[in-house]
This record gives sequence, structure tokens and C-alpha cells, in this order.
Amino acid sequence: MSAVLRGVALGLAFSLLPACSILPKSEPAEVYRLPAASTSPHNGPSLPWTLRIGKPQASDALNNSRIAVVPQGDLISSYKGARWSDPAPVLLRNRLLDGFISDGRVRGVSNDDSTVQGTFELGGELQAFQSEYAAGRVTVRVRLDARLVDGRSQRILASRRFEVSQPLTSTAVPGVVAGFGQASDRLTAQVIEWTLAQAAVAPKNQ
Repeated sequence: MSAVLRGVALGLAFSLLPACSILPKSEPAEVYRLPAASTSPHNGPSLPWTLRIGKPQASDALNNSRIAVVPQGDLISSYKGARWSDPAPVLLRNRLLDGFISDGRVRGVSNDDSTVQGTFELGGELQAFQSEYAAGRVTVRVRLDARLVDGRSQRILASRRFEVSQPLTSTAVPGVVAGFGQASDRLTAQVIEWTLAQAAVAPKNQ
């Protein structure tokens, strides 16, 4: 290569260096999991059926690892520099799974990541998993449209909307995360009792 060509090549290389410096950098984020569940075990024999819990469906705004917040009206945003350890539907599914296992009344509990089938299947749509600012107050809202399905026929046996609002005492991210944990615990307790009641009057595929 001639000295002229080497000079041109070096000049081109150095001219590209400033351009590389303006490329967007990924934002560092603190990763949060839901706080440990507070479900208490129940005494008594286990029930003679099994349950498979699926990830609820969700919109693109919730089906990701961002910690969603509605600061005003219908605007949905997320907390900067923070994210969940898993997408919101996975977090709630795992909280429900942990709740049923800790409760102990269902003989066998699995999730939709496995091929294990259940007597019943619990799923639905996650409609809200966010903090909300309104009238000078901040709350965490979790809303699940739950469905209980026959595991063999896939026939819907029952459906119900569950909605929990948990007031927050702190707007800092750790306080918000704690509120999500409390709201998820309350919703899980309601879903467990509803599922057991519906399964008690449904035909079983033993």
C-alpha cells in the first residue's frame, strides 16, 4: 500500500472514532424481584386433584420486565433505572404457584413451563400490574381476569375478575416494589380461595 493510501485509510479510521462515541449506551438498571410471599399453610388433608398454572396473557405494556407506572391519566411509563427480574406475567404466575404450594391443600401444582398436565388449569389475562398516581395518592394496582379450565376438555369452568389496590407510603422504587409484593399476596389469597371453591363443585377428571 502506498504512503498516500495508508494516509487516507488512517484518516478514515480516525474520522469514525467520534461517531462511535455517540452511539446510545444501554441504561444500567437495578433488578428487583417480588418480595417473599407471606402465604400461610393450611392444616388438613390435601385435595384429590392437581392444578396447572399458566402465565396470564398481557399487553405489550405489561409483558416485559419494566416496572410500569401510570403518572397521570392514560399515560403508562416505567421507572428509570429499575426493572423486574422477569416479565410481569411470569412474576404473577410464580407468585400464584408459590401461594398454592405454600397453602398445601392442592395435591399437586405445576406451571406451564412443564409438560405436566393438571386436573384443572388456571390462567387468564393480566390487565393491570402498575403503580398509579391519582388525587395526590400513589397505589399499586393488580388486576387479573382469571379463568379456571378443565384440564382434559379445555372447557372453561369459571371466570372472575380480581383487582387489588395497595396504597403506598413511599414513592421510592424499593417502597413501590414492596407494594407490589403486598398487592400480589392479597390477590393470590383471593385466587386460591376462589379456585378451591370452584373446583369443589366442578366434575373431576381423575
